[in-house]
This record gives sequence, structure tokens and C-alpha cells, in this order.
Amino acid sequence: MGNPLFRYLLTLRRLWGTSLAMQFEYQANLVLEVVAAIANLLGSLLLLSLFYGEGRALGGWSWPQALVVLGVYTLLEGITSTWLRPNLSTIVGHVQQGTLDFVLLKPIDSQFWLSTTRVSLMGLPEIATGLGLMIWAAGQAGIRTTPWLLIQTLLMLVASGLLLYSLWFLVSTTSIWFVKTWNATEVLRAALSSGRYPISAFPSAVRRFFTMVLPVAFLTTVPAEAILGRLTLPWLLLSLMVACIGLALSRAFWQFALRFYTSASS
Repeated sequence: MGNPLFRYLLTLRRLWGTSLAMQFEYQANLVLEVVAAIANLLGSLLLLSLFYGEGRALGGWSWPQALVVLGVYTLLEGITSTWLRPNLSTIVGHVQQGTLDFVLLKPIDSQFWLSTTRVSLMGLPEIATGLGLMIWAAGQAGIRTTPWLLIQTLLMLVASGLLLYSLWFLVSTTSIWFVKTWNATEVLRAALSSGRYPISAFPSAVRRFFTMVLPVAFLTTVPAEAILGRLTLPWLLLSLMVACIGLALSRAFWQFALRFYTSASS
């Protein structure tokens, strides 16, 4: 019981168990989410198909290859609905109601607590459809699975998920100063929605912005390159580095923001 890792895992099991038990009481919502996920995917496919015709490609990406990018994007949307939004949206409430004090007093890391206490079933349909689309599209693109391909794909998907978390947490942390962060969150979501297309489909200035400023390219296009077996080692290492930098920045920014937090009891 004295092992910190064991304590954290035990805490997660209890919190997630309670969260899931509450959601199983509303199973009809899950059915609606399945329908919504399928409808969203069909809408995205229709929109993407507008860029394709006989002999046409989007930024040098064939139709099956572009579907891999869309699959990665759909997977990340599911992760957002399952993990990020249910947890990080509570930071604003804690600041408004003064309950962040109780979080900071808990014998567990505050960022870990705020990031992991809830899990939602609502994003599972998107995760399933995203994975299914990725696998099917990769097969249509003629990709042969190898151990190295699986390893680099897993690494890039994990790096993509961690980078997405870092971006969301950075925006959510601003609620320490600006209680209403809804607009900033919506701007982030709108910007990240560009990740449903290959980064090469955008003009050069936009590509640079989505690579060096807001790293959308590392969220979807780079993992898709890994799935398609086209990712080079420098890009793989760069993607891992960007994810690590994002995590470090989110941690440092949270610690910095707490210096400006005014306790409700003070």
C-alpha cells in the first residue's frame, strides 16, 4: 500500500468504477452516442469525398490514405469525449465554486486528480469507429503489417494522445485567471478539426503554423504516416519529443498558475 504507483492505480480503479456505474444507469444515452458517432463519421466522409474525383488526390494522399488520417482524427475525438472533456471541464467549476482547495489538499497530485477522475462511455463509439476506419483504410491502401509498423504506430498514437491532452490541459489551466474558458476551448476544437485532413493539403503558411505553432500535424498526419509505413525515424523522434515537451509545458504551466490561485478560504 505504500507504493505510490499502486496507490494511484487503486484510486483510478475506484473512481472509474464509480463513474462507469453511474453511466450504466443511462444506457439509452450510449445508444444515441453510437448513432451520433456513425452520423458524424458519415458527414466527415462526405465532406472529404468532395475533394476527390477521378484521378484526383488531396495533398498527394490517395482516398484510402486520407481515410487513415480521418480514422486517427475520429479516434482522438473519441478520446476527447471519453477522457479529456469529462475531466478537464471540471477545472472551471472547481475554480468558480472554490472546491479546488479540496483537490489541492488531497494526498495525491492535483493535476493527476483533475485529469483522470472521470471516464465516460460516450466516446467509445467514436474510438471504435476510428480504429475500424484506420484498420480498413490501411488494408485498402495495401499496407502489410510488420512488428516495426505496429510498434511505431502504437508509439505515434500514444504520443498523439498525450499531445492532445497537453493542449487541452493548457487551455483549461487558464481558468485560474479567466473563469469562462468556453470560448478558448471552442477555438481549440475548431483548430484541431483541421486534423481530419492531411497536413500537406493546406497552403505552406498554414502547414508551418499547424506544425510549429499549433502542432496539429503531430496529432493526425504523423500517426497516419506511421500506419502507412512512410514515417521516417527523424519524424518519429521529433513526434515523441513534441509530446514530451507538451507534457512538460502543461505541468510547468499548472504549477505556475497555482501561484496565482486565490484560495476560497483565504
